[in-house]
Amino acid sequence: MYVATKFPKNSSRSAWVEMLPPRKPGLSLNGAVIADVAIIGAGFAGLSAARRLSQLDPTLRVAVLEAGVVGEGATGRNSGFIIDLPHEVSSEDFGDTSTERARRDITLYRTAISLATDMAKEYGWGREIIDPCGRFSVAISQKGDSHIVNYARQLQGLGESHQLLDAKGIYDVTGSRIYTSGLYMPGTVMVQPAAYIRAVADSLRSPVTLYENSPVQSFEKQSGNWLLKTANGSVTAKRVILANNGHAQSFGLFRGKMLHVFTYASMTESFDPNRLSGKRDWAATPALPMGTTVRRVSGVDGDRILIRSRYSYHAGLEINEGHVRSAGRVHDSKFADRFPDLAGVKMQYRWGGPMALTWNSVPIFGEIEQGLFAACACNGLGASKSTAAGIAAAEAALGVKSQLVEIFSNYDSPKNLPPQPFLSIGAKADLKLREWRAGRE
Repeated sequence: MYVATKFPKNSSRSAWVEMLPPRKPGLSLNGAVIADVAIIGAGFAGLSAARRLSQLDPTLRVAVLEAGVVGEGATGRNSGFIIDLPHEVSSEDFGDTSTERARRDITLYRTAISLATDMAKEYGWGREIIDPCGRFSVAISQKGDSHIVNYARQLQGLGESHQLLDAKGIYDVTGSRIYTSGLYMPGTVMVQPAAYIRAVADSLRSPVTLYENSPVQSFEKQSGNWLLKTANGSVTAKRVILANNGHAQSFGLFRGKMLHVFTYASMTESFDPNRLSGKRDWAATPALPMGTTVRRVSGVDGDRILIRSRYSYHAGLEINEGHVRSAGRVHDSKFADRFPDLAGVKMQYRWGGPMALTWNSVPIFGEIEQGLFAACACNGLGASKSTAAGIAAAEAALGVKSQLVEIFSNYDSPKNLPPQPFLSIGAKADLKLREWRAGRE
């Protein structure tokens, strides 16, 4: 029997959730249910798995169990980048191995994008939910400029569309004079993550059923099936997909395999769009790893700027308001540096969100026991990687042989992490070192 020792706990609410109308309470599990497949978690991975299962077999009875309210967990704390290209094609060289790895990653990411864009077309979602606007990589230093030029060269080698921008070119986009160069990549799709995942959830049709506010307390194998228990009900299913990322460890699974890191974001109050030149909707990732992600979001009441930076390690899968406030002070400084024309504009929302990493940056995927499948350890880029993992887990659960399943199945096994307290000491030191290397970026 796998018994949960803790459940997801959020210390703050993200801007994405706060800017939406309150969600109408969904169905909670009450009583005994029989399903063909049970999915634990209704984020990017879980709902993508449900979507794919219904595509493969519309008669499948699927029960999706979400501990809280859809959109209020880790997915709704994402920055909304469903990227199509890896941040790094190669860290050192551009040999055959790195090219093959890059093409593998691109296949994963574009499969995720296809699921999102196909749903947008099917259900008529607008740009307030999903926007195929592409993304920019931006630099504010000579080191960042060099990285962008090298990365553009690698993209050219892959035959991928991109556009290099000088300081004036990126200023015309962002309205910020701090940026010294930029690189535009048109394939990224941006989402309002809370609105997107709500829309995916609300698109599910019988015999797929979503149960919100229904945390799984335990699950065990009984007579060839899996029995999942919640406070007020149970699900009996032949197959189970674990789509709860780091919280799979709360059931005692994957001990010593996952590193729990939180990243933080702040979003401004609305401001008059005329105060800042440039485009009204754009999204930029930093040229250097661990730098600052920035996104401008337009709205009927004005525009907002999102700043995301800072990372912290928390073995207990929880942060508090103090961690959020500490990161917020860094965000305020980053915002002031980049947008002096917006002096006086305050941050209205601040939040943090979890990532589950492995030592060797591989997912935890596949059939770990008969009928028990994992789609965990996103290693960052959750919107892209978790979506792809959910699709692949659904295919694997039904015995479908696909390119996506093959890619996930061919990853190395996750390496064991060092024991405590060495893990905590090393993880915290490594994060600080990486942030220091990113500098002003």
